Amino acid sequence: MADVAEAVARRSYGKLLAFLAARHRDVAAAEDALSEAFAAALESWPRTGPPDNPEAWLLTTARRKLIDAGRRSRSGAEAMPHLTMLGEELAELAQTGSDIPDRRLALMFTCAHPAIDEAVRAPLMLQTLLGFDAAMIAQAFMVQPAAMGQRLVRAKAKIREAGIPFRVPERSELASRLPPVLDAIYALFTEGWGNPASHRDFTGEGIWLGRLLVELLPDEPEALGLLALMLHAEARKAARRNGMGSFVPLSEQDTSAWNSAMIAEAEENLRRAACFGMAGRFQLEAAIQSAHAARRLNGTTDWTAIERFYTGLMDLSPSPVIAVNHAVALAEAQGFAVGLAALEAAAADHRLSDYQPYWAARARLLEDAGNNAEAHAAYTRAIDLESDVAVQEFLTGKRDRLLH
Repeated sequence: MADVAEAVARRSYGKLLAFLAARHRDVAAAEDALSEAFAAALESWPRTGPPDNPEAWLLTTARRKLIDAGRRSRSGAEAMPHLTMLGEELAELAQTGSDIPDRRLALMFTCAHPAIDEAVRAPLMLQTLLGFDAAMIAQAFMVQPAAMGQRLVRAKAKIREAGIPFRVPERSELASRLPPVLDAIYALFTEGWGNPASHRDFTGEGIWLGRLLVELLPDEPEALGLLALMLHAEARKAARRNGMGSFVPLSEQDTSAWNSAMIAEAEENLRRAACFGMAGRFQLEAAIQSAHAARRLNGTTDWTAIERFYTGLMDLSPSPVIAVNHAVALAEAQGFAVGLAALEAAAADHRLSDYQPYWAARARLLEDAGNNAEAHAAYTRAIDLESDVAVQEFLTGKRDRLLH
């Protein structure tokens, strides 16, 4: 029965939390109540068996926990409106059964409210939607866990104290609130992309949210660009491993194994985005993936075009991650010496010291330069930082060949 509770948690945590938080305007209290509900399930379900509708059971239990918390924190006349509201919601849930509206996008836009510190908006979305802890989020955003934890606590308090509404904002409010929502959806997708052994379909959830966002905002070019980017990457999923389960790099993948329908959908979204004449980060990243996808048509990769797209990205949205990818593209378009120089320049950013793709790229370019000793050390560092066993084995094979 513990497996059932864990499966529901992986599948429904964000949906349940978004619904609770939207109703009660208190993200931290909703998190506590939902955590207690899952604990109750782990205690109860092994004895009684899982309910017919696990989501509704968890939501009802969490609401009762909120009633208990409200009763403890309020007294007398102050408590009555709160308890009456929660009681009415319990009755409503009993009547509606499994009909739990999905309020995740509303929660994401709440986390992106201007009253919330800009640096914590996307991390807050990941914690509330996925239940990621501060340490995992801190690693993704290259900051210290303690600092990230404090920022997240303050942000949840701000939502409660300021009474920030849980809704998708009006068009006039979107300019400042859409970018962190896009960032969080892409971070969700890349968590699944970088961890294929995960029990939760993060890539599928990211694409689902991307499609929902495009449905709500069909004239937002960056929403279209993000969806195109995710679809292009997901289209190659089946080709990333061979029949033995070994990792296959993009340049060596069998293009016939790519999902042509998904690529076509990505290309259509990218074309729609281009019609608005407002180039943005996700459109440029999708254009890079589109250039890679063109190899299925002519057997070659246009690295000159890809390098230009990365140059545009560096101008528009510079980051150490983009700098590493730009260096690789430069190496392919202009030679390893140019790429290695760009990579060395990027290394001035200390955040790359624990970034696995930097070390893998450095190892490959050093190998191309004939510097096998430094390449060996860089491969070793990349292997140590990699969590995917198949990628570890691939890099180990590359490193070990240097000795022969």
